Amino acid sequence: MPSLPTRVSPSPDSPAARSAVTGDRAFLGVKEAAVYLGLSPRTLYVWRHRRQGPPSFRMGARGRVMYRIDALDAWIREQELADSRCNPDLNPVSAAPQRRSAYSASA
Repeated sequence: MPSLPTRVSPSPDSPAARSAVTGDRAFLGVKEAAVYLGLSPRTLYVWRHRRQGPPSFRMGARGRVMYRIDALDAWIREQELADSRCNPDLNPVSAAPQRRSAYSASA
């Protein structure tokens, strides 16, 4: 009995996965941006309320919240650079040891 070919889903970082989410658009709504980032839409709403997370704006007469794909990618890069595991300059293990200042003689 011949086996059916297994469908392998593309990795989230692959161009095929990105084009499936973005559909060659420049902007994404909240749900599409959440899928693109691997988050829940609720997380994006909370971050927007707290003025955290990726930059967003309102578009159109209804004021839909939108995210520019280029801004999402730039925000991801900023997150990577701010993480000490991805940025060796921030890794405390690779930092030069610091000396304590001299203790005061009056004790």
